[in-house]
Amino acid sequence: MSRMPTSSEPLQSVLHPAGADAEIIGQFAWVLFGAGLLIFLAVMALLGLSLRRHAAPLRPGLWIAGGGIALPVLLLTGLLGWSTWRSAQLVPQGSAQLAGNAPAISVTARMWWWEVRYHDPASGREIVTANEIRIPVGRTVYLGLNAADVIHSLWVPALAGKRDMIPGRVTGLTLRADKPGVYRGQCAEYCGTQHAHMALHVVALAPAEFEAWLQNQAQPARTPEAALPLRGRDVFFEQRCQNCHTIRGVVASNSLGPDLTHVGSRLQIGAGLLRTHSGTLAGWIADPQALKPGVFMPAASGIDGESLRALAAYLEHLQ
Repeated sequence: MSRMPTSSEPLQSVLHPAGADAEIIGQFAWVLFGAGLLIFLAVMALLGLSLRRHAAPLRPGLWIAGGGIALPVLLLTGLLGWSTWRSAQLVPQGSAQLAGNAPAISVTARMWWWEVRYHDPASGREIVTANEIRIPVGRTVYLGLNAADVIHSLWVPALAGKRDMIPGRVTGLTLRADKPGVYRGQCAEYCGTQHAHMALHVVALAPAEFEAWLQNQAQPARTPEAALPLRGRDVFFEQRCQNCHTIRGVVASNSLGPDLTHVGSRLQIGAGLLRTHSGTLAGWIADPQALKPGVFMPAASGIDGESLRALAAYLEHLQ
């Protein structure tokens, strides 16, 4: 299965909602911006009035009672009442809100990438991927969130609010996308050197397309037929990549690094750092520290150019 084509980097903005919860949160932002603008204009008008040479004398008691007491009470009470009413319409985050046969998804935050696990109750399949969450359009999907090392926070502004991810605890977040697309997310809690480069993408697919993707992801890695990726599979073992990475059907389970079974089908590598193709894969393998200083993956040692190209071709083949 090929990667979804994208013409540009997905927009990461709370002001461009694509789901029910994000729509409500976006309304909060616009209402607060509007209220702040009105107050600012009123203050500027009063400032202009005070600068008039023949301004009428003001009675301090009335201004204190009106501007200092009555106005804040009315304005803040109105905002509180409206925000309380709208907040009650958000999907509860403390329990699973699954619709239809949408799978439960577990997301584990690590320094500095995301491990994503799907469990499909209908078939019992478990699928492991990284830095990318695919969901069916129009269905509410529950994410079980946890952290493997330090506190992280998951935020996909176009779909939902923020949710902290705390070591030793499982928190929950619900997502629903109302239209197909790619929505960028980010770790929103400072977690170390590469916090700024800890992104992920939520890909919303039509339900039938999502099911096809899920079935493909449940399959083990395909054996290459071409000579170059076939040589790359041998290089994978020569470089001891199997000590950290899993390729189902090829390498037993190792969880130190991302599961690579279908890495070639992902939009990006390095947690949103680079588009996925053989050139970026080769650059990442050769020296990840040059691209993302502080990551735990070491540079490939003693690998020649031909072997590097073969290994990158093999990983791109894994779709």
